[in-house]
Amino acid sequence: MARSTATGIAATRARRALGRSENWIELAKFSVVGLSGYLVNLVVYITLLKGADLHYLPAASCSFGVAVTNNYFWNRHWTFRSRRGHLYFQGMRFFVVSLAALGLNLALLWVLVKLGADAILAEATAIVLVMPFSFGANKLWSFRS
Repeated sequence: MARSTATGIAATRARRALGRSENWIELAKFSVVGLSGYLVNLVVYITLLKGADLHYLPAASCSFGVAVTNNYFWNRHWTFRSRRGHLYFQGMRFFVVSLAALGLNLALLWVLVKLGADAILAEATAIVLVMPFSFGANKLWSFRS
């Protein structure tokens, strides 16, 4: 009985969240910022991989760090501007989410490369697959009201 009540409450909250236009606007802004971070990540990744002849995992870690810096700035100042909290606390939460996202990204990248995917295509895919986690965690925790 308690489980069905909890499920019903969760479903009601999800319907309300999906019905709020500000959530869709934030998702659109987050996607634009994510696209810029995606491009920054791939440009730095390819540069380190091909130009500096760095192994694909350290190249992915470095490029992720550059992209995360880009994304934090734009998400704080544009996407979640109305929710800007204390720079330190919000930054630390964003950093924790980013470390988790990096772990997921590196795991997916490693698996895809081991399965025979090209390192660049594998990184491009891993970034896209990690995005839903990153959006959810940042919206619900890093930039919560």
